[in-house]
Amino acid sequence: MKLKYSYSALLFSLLLLAIACNEETYEVPATKDALQNDCIKRSVGPNLVGQQIEFAYAMALPQSLGKLVSAQVEATIPGAAGTLLENRAFYTNGLGIDIPVTVGNASVNDANITKVTFSRDTFAVTLRYYYVIPAEAKGQSVSFTFSATDSNGTTVSYDMGPYQVSNMDIVLDKPAADNGAMYISVADMAVYTAAQAAAVPDKIDLVYLYRVVNATVNGVANTNVFGHSLVAPAADPAYLPGVTLPAGVNKNTKIIKTISLFEKQLARLPQYGSYFIDDVDFQKLDITASSNFAVNIKNDSGLWVETADGQYRAFVYINTSNNATKSITWSMKRYKMF
Repeated sequence: MKLKYSYSALLFSLLLLAIACNEETYEVPATKDALQNDCIKRSVGPNLVGQQIEFAYAMALPQSLGKLVSAQVEATIPGAAGTLLENRAFYTNGLGIDIPVTVGNASVNDANITKVTFSRDTFAVTLRYYYVIPAEAKGQSVSFTFSATDSNGTTVSYDMGPYQVSNMDIVLDKPAADNGAMYISVADMAVYTAAQAAAVPDKIDLVYLYRVVNATVNGVANTNVFGHSLVAPAADPAYLPGVTLPAGVNKNTKIIKTISLFEKQLARLPQYGSYFIDDVDFQKLDITASSNFAVNIKNDSGLWVETADGQYRAFVYINTSNNATKSITWSMKRYKMF
């Protein structure tokens, strides 16, 4: 049995995807009596090592002319583990849920080529391609050639790119806890306990702590003006109450606290818009008005950070905070300045 995906419906779906992505001007190709193909890029935002670039690749021919035999994608730089071309098509049910339909064998990666061989009679289908960006692509550009072959031996292709891969690094959902793993290294994009920090004191840029400090400001009582905080080791000890720093932990990190900067790739929450920090944001960051502490930080707030030696700039995003456990979960984008 052939899959009954009409070609016009397939192209209309692609048009809707293109409008939703709003990334580039798009025109529906004219239908012709032959094998043809089309492609859009679905993912948005900076392309980061370890993250995915996602595409939707459509291919179709009139049912009377035969069926699809195979589809493949050739990348100019081989993808990292996890790179795949879906062997399933998807349709959306009445609840808005994507339902998969298997149309081919699992994709096979051979160097820079990812290929699916169809196992079901299919004359029109859209497959999703996920390219996992390898470390080798950092700071480089990558392009893709999508192609499909039918039972007549006809092959069509579609070029996408080039796409620039960012020089940023990203790490997600790192925990920090007061009196536990509370010493954060921007260079390592990691968090350490006091004992671990003592072994790498020159790499510690931020100290996490939680304190309940009530104060009266202009005659108004304020509850817990300290709360969850990230502080440079060299900050005034008043901002590190009860903290005994490991020997050699003394960096004077520059910090700018932000509120309501919902960075999409760090937050990963559907209710927020598509604001993305990119390389240029770090390059043009004005850090002159910085302090070396940020107190009373909240969920979905963040910090612009520059290490004491100026080698790294980072944006630290607070995904969650917990008063009871005196802990936070943070994510980070980092850019190496030199």
